Amino acid sequence: MAGDAIGIYGNAMGIPLQSSKYFTSLTLSSMLLGYVAGIICIPKYITQQIALKISALLGITLSIGIYFSHGYPAIIMIALLGLANALMWPAIFPLAIAKLGRHTKTGAALLIMGIAGGAIIPLVFGELKSIPGIGYKLAFFLCVMPAYLYILFYSIKGHKAGQQKALTLS
Repeated sequence: MAGDAIGIYGNAMGIPLQSSKYFTSLTLSSMLLGYVAGIICIPKYITQQIALKISALLGITLSIGIYFSHGYPAIIMIALLGLANALMWPAIFPLAIAKLGRHTKTGAALLIMGIAGGAIIPLVFGELKSIPGIGYKLAFFLCVMPAYLYILFYSIKGHKAGQQKALTLS
């Protein structure tokens, strides 16, 4: 969502297209920085669960900052969402398939299908931003905040749900 929306978000704030067309590369650069940090830090210094929790908290903090700022500070925070997002899938995947036993292949396949949210949420954002009274800021906030809140829940407790049952199925 951050990479998809950053250019039009900046343009909606009055930043010319000549500048805002390059904003996606800022998001991708911060994502690359996050991937490198993950390679260095996980699991040597932090666990995948802690990395996911940090990513979710960073995403929540940046989303609130984006909502309450304007112009280039908001754009920088949207670009930094790439950093928050970089460690999510590499952390979610192993947590989700842990202890599935003979159901690991099915669990992994279902998890891959979950990536469809990345195709749906930008469409929802596009519809919401065009509703009078909502606009870009609130539409962006409404699309990303529930996702980061759920990821925070998942990093703390959600990834443990059903593990006892999965153990007995093996």
